[in-house]
This record gives sequence, C-alpha cells and structure tokens, in this order.
Amino acid sequence: MAVDARIRELGTRHKSLDQAIHDEMSRPAANDLKLKDLKRKKLKLKEQIEALRATAH
Repeated sequence: MAVDARIRELGTRHKSLDQAIHDEMSRPAANDLKLKDLKRKKLKLKEQIEALRATAH
C-alpha cells in the first residue's frame, strides 16, 4: 500500500518537526520566526496526512 507508506513517512516527519519545535521552545531565547515556520510546516504535514487518510478510505 503506497498510501500507507506515504502516511507513515509524513507521520515521521511530523514527529520530527514536533521535536524541533519542542527543542526550540526549550532554548532560553527561542527564535519566534523559526518557531512559526516549524509550526506552519507541521500543520501542512498534518493536513496532507488527513487528506491521504480521507482518500484511502
């Protein structure tokens, strides 16, 4: 199932971005622009995952 593999791949990237967001927020002087960009990318991945799940079922 190519769709399932793609969903897993995007899920892995989503988790990596979540960790990067957590790491950035843990810094004493978090970069707000970097956080905004990471969160935007994470949301885009979530939307892609949801769209793939909708078409897979």
